[in-house]
Amino acid sequence: MNDALRNGVGGGEGMVRITKIETLRTEEFANVLWVRVHTDAGVVGLGETFYGAGAVSAHIHDTLAGRLLGKDPLRIEALHREMLNLPMAQSSTGVEYRAASAIDIALWDLFGKVCGQPVHQMLGGLCRDRQRIYNTCAGYRYVRSQNIKPVSTWNRDAAAGPYEDLDGFMNRADAVAESLLESGISAMKIWPFDPAAIENDGLFISAAQMKAALEPFEKIRKAVGDRMEIMLEMHCLWNLPTAMQIARAVEPYGPTWYEDPIRMNSPQALAEFARSTDVWVCASETLGSRYAYKDYLDRDATHVVMADLCWTGGLTEGRKIAAMAETYHRPFAPHDCVGPVGFVAGIHASFSQPNTLIQESVRAFYTGWYKELVTEMPVIRDGYVYPMEAPGLGLDLLPAVYERPDLTMRVSEA
Repeated sequence: MNDALRNGVGGGEGMVRITKIETLRTEEFANVLWVRVHTDAGVVGLGETFYGAGAVSAHIHDTLAGRLLGKDPLRIEALHREMLNLPMAQSSTGVEYRAASAIDIALWDLFGKVCGQPVHQMLGGLCRDRQRIYNTCAGYRYVRSQNIKPVSTWNRDAAAGPYEDLDGFMNRADAVAESLLESGISAMKIWPFDPAAIENDGLFISAAQMKAALEPFEKIRKAVGDRMEIMLEMHCLWNLPTAMQIARAVEPYGPTWYEDPIRMNSPQALAEFARSTDVWVCASETLGSRYAYKDYLDRDATHVVMADLCWTGGLTEGRKIAAMAETYHRPFAPHDCVGPVGFVAGIHASFSQPNTLIQESVRAFYTGWYKELVTEMPVIRDGYVYPMEAPGLGLDLLPAVYERPDLTMRVSEA
């Protein structure tokens, strides 16, 4: 345990207090928000969320700081309840949940540092020595913009490096599959139907659009056969009849799952979709809190439970979602297509949960812009990620982040 805690810093034996909360964001990575929770013991926890960083920062300082400053950061469950005990924080991935998620991740990072143990140990310890990953085929500049909107913000840049996988899967899916297999990664996620969805408002798909969207599947199967698993991301863009039409067309290619085929606001509609296909349904990074997931599980609407810890309530809520999924005999699959701290938090959760199926990753991110921002990345080798063993999450922001001219920092102090 941290010496300062052992010596009774913070007004009582073994007591520590939150003294300062910082939020940091940059113009370049406009949707990434970091939170640093400081204590009078000198221990600092790092958390993160993604999307609407300015609004989330305002909520943290204008609403949550007054509830947290002076409190014991190790009472994580109590603080989690305090952050979400608001009339507007009702099972969503809105500002309130994203803010609570970032702070919650920071509290677990702090907890691990206090105890000198990695977060996965604080969550119960390793369930496996390595965790299988899949590659989400985003590119270097994907989500590197102020507003996230499918297609228009894809920002494909094939000159940025060898892993411009978004441009790759749209035009050279066979080559991307072969490249992934060479590195030991045998599962990939693609979203070739998104352009048609945006063009047609998700209402219908033409025969020509269907044919074009199926081309990546054809190329992958022709090049590597069944050695590559393919997940289809549908980004909640379709109405139910068209989503079912697409599912029937893709099914002969043996996809692993269909992810978020419709808006995640109707368990009944998603259950109808699930009944229409033999392919697994994965849902959903867009759901907030375990209560929303229970509605879908009770309807038999999802086979794979996906959660983004930066949006759904942090590690505290994420482990409860995973545990609930296990009671329904469903696998757990943490989401990642956000920032580096959220990615690492998801990995700690993956290792600590017995029903984790696979961990999402983006090689254009963890070999690219993540390294511009944080001190460490987990070891990823031969299609697996390995545990990070440093205390807490095992990473910090690089000193260069604090020197960036586009950095905005806001501070609340006790």
